[in-house]
Amino acid sequence: MRAVIQRVSEAKVAIGGAIRGAVERGLLVLLAIEEADGPEDIEWLSGKIVRLRVFDDENGVMNRSVQEAQGGILLISQFTLFASTKKGNRPSYSRSARPEVAIPLYEQFIQRLTADFGKPIQTGEFGADMQVSLTNDGPVTIIMDSKSRE
Repeated sequence: MRAVIQRVSEAKVAIGGAIRGAVERGLLVLLAIEEADGPEDIEWLSGKIVRLRVFDDENGVMNRSVQEAQGGILLISQFTLFASTKKGNRPSYSRSARPEVAIPLYEQFIQRLTADFGKPIQTGEFGADMQVSLTNDGPVTIIMDSKSRE
């Protein structure tokens, strides 16, 4: 699994002109799933996202998690995070899991992230044409990959 995590002062996702999910202060998480992903990837990445200390404490130091900052989480599926541009100018998405594999893992990830976070998260819709808007706060943007675990 690969995730792009952005600290936001606001973020929302619209589908067909209607707002599907929104958060004020919190995290926008763009998530891609590959064929080789499984429960251990879900567990590791969810825990890292919830515990990631990217919010300022009383001293202005990034030392608080999204939970401690009382923020929200907006999760968006985005298969293009596994794009390969090695050959030519047209990206290949062959590393991204097919929907029959990705959808159940995405739904499991939502359940795990909700449980780890301790309250409901906001989401988009897997495979939908979504319009995502955000105000990146900082900016703070972090990329995580459950296979490299850096």
